[in-house]
Amino acid sequence: MGLFKKKESQEGFISAQEVRKISNENKKIIKEFEKKRNRKNIPREEYVTKMEDEQNLVEFDNLHTYFFSDSGVVKSVNGVSFQVPKGKTVGIVGESGCGKSVTSLSLMQLVQRPQGQIVEGAIRLNLGKEAVDVTKMPDSEMRKLRGNKMSMIFQEPMTSLNPVFRIGEQVDEVVALHYPEKTAQQVKERTIEMLELVGIANSQGVYNMYPHELSGGMRQRVMIAMGLACDPELIIADEPTTALDVTIQAQILDLLRDLKKRIHASIMLITHDLGVIAEMADYIVVMYAGRIVEKGTAKEIFSNPCHPYTIGLMESKPVVGKKVDRLYSIPGKVPNPIDMPRCCYFKERCTHCVEQCNGEYPKEIKLSDTHYVSCYWKKEKGENENDR
Repeated sequence: MGLFKKKESQEGFISAQEVRKISNENKKIIKEFEKKRNRKNIPREEYVTKMEDEQNLVEFDNLHTYFFSDSGVVKSVNGVSFQVPKGKTVGIVGESGCGKSVTSLSLMQLVQRPQGQIVEGAIRLNLGKEAVDVTKMPDSEMRKLRGNKMSMIFQEPMTSLNPVFRIGEQVDEVVALHYPEKTAQQVKERTIEMLELVGIANSQGVYNMYPHELSGGMRQRVMIAMGLACDPELIIADEPTTALDVTIQAQILDLLRDLKKRIHASIMLITHDLGVIAEMADYIVVMYAGRIVEKGTAKEIFSNPCHPYTIGLMESKPVVGKKVDRLYSIPGKVPNPIDMPRCCYFKERCTHCVEQCNGEYPKEIKLSDTHYVSCYWKKEKGENENDR
């Protein structure tokens, strides 16, 4: 499928006529996607699939999630592939706008439609007896999975919680939806049990409070309780500690680690904080401009970062006991997401460019069974080391 490309004038702007042309073309593309998604009685054969590895809970396979705007097509997630093993924590790290959250929203089927669409790829979810491709599931089936098999803890609890409903009512709704056989009293007992599980001492009092009556840390605990109410197998934590101070952040991370052991869940941890990743993750995925530039175990990424972007992230992290006049920052800026180059997206900011970087986007290089990197510099460096 050919996606319409933006034509820029010499000044870097596009005319109203070009905007209309792009908008009309994108509307046609969106209409086709929506027509396919809104079909009635979608056969199960379309979305029931098989896992490549039964030890994985989730497998992202060449995922492409685009946003069709009046200025062009924003390729927020552009060919992402990685796995979330059962019982493990996978950390997704990168700058703001690199596609971390859109990747998780694609898994939950919460990408803002109709502008946002999964245009290619698969997300396989292991349900035990069978596996499903989330990208092809109808909304009615997805509602059975959200909050039940997988749940998401959003990064800003104050905007995620409804300000006009009490805490208890909001958590009750999740439990009642997935356990219709429970009585109102049983639902309330389950909610209070979950509030206690996440470390809220006055659970009965908090049950009757409104969100504005709680501190930021307490609200985040409520969001975690809501996410864990139905014992999900996958917890997606989208920057759960961003709006919190350091002490509360440590408490939330300890809580997540403890809950992971208790309910044997897998965690997809999305953050830009390398300190959080180092403390929590078993595997790390480094994203830049909608693509994965490096992935591997936490030990491999921290002890042997191979992509210049990963190295730059490591250098920009403050180190205790090390005095510097100024913290390192990666020079330059991310390319225009509507008009991405054909070559490596990091080329203009990279300090290790080689001649091949001017060619096509680098393919993934296998460094070990778990460590992969997309970089010509690393490939050339490895070849030179092998020649010695």
